[in-house]
Amino acid sequence: MAYHFLVQQILDLLKENNCWFETFEHEPVLTSEEAAKTRPEYTIHQGAKAILAKIERSDKTKSFVLFVIPGDLRFDSKKVKLSLNLKNVRFASEEELAEITHGVLRGAVPPFGNLFDIPVYVDKKVLENEKIVFNAGDRCFSVGMKSKDYEMLVRPQVVDIVVG
Repeated sequence: MAYHFLVQQILDLLKENNCWFETFEHEPVLTSEEAAKTRPEYTIHQGAKAILAKIERSDKTKSFVLFVIPGDLRFDSKKVKLSLNLKNVRFASEEELAEITHGVLRGAVPPFGNLFDIPVYVDKKVLENEKIVFNAGDRCFSVGMKSKDYEMLVRPQVVDIVVG
C-alpha cells in the first residue's frame, strides 16, 4: 500500500535521531475515536490531535500554526486567543490544509509543524503522557513515540489550550 510521502519523512526523522517508535497500519480513520480503536496499546488521551489553524494577531498579521491537543479533549479558542494574545483564530479550510501540508487529508495531519515550516503549539497535557500516538500524514498509518522525543524534535511552544 502506498502512503503519503510524509510517512517516510517522519520515519526517517525518527530513525536519524535514534528515537524509539512503533508503527500501526490500519483501516482509514478520520476521528480521534476511530483512530483510538486501531491502537489498543494507547488511550485516546495519548492521541496527539493536530489542528491546522489560521491566526490573526493584534497587529493584524495573519499566519498558519499547528495546535496539538490530546485526542479526547477539545480545542478552546478563547484560551488560545488569551494565551497567545490573538485577535482571531479559525480552523484551516480543506483547500488551505491541502496546500500547506502537501496534500495531507483532514484527520491525517501529523503533529510536526516543522515539516511544513509553521509554528507548533502543544497543549501541556499532551506532554504529560510518556508516549503519544498520531496519524503520520496518512489516515491508514500511525506512529507511537515518546513524548520527550517529540518535544526534542519539534520544539513546540507549550501552552494551555484545551477545554477543562
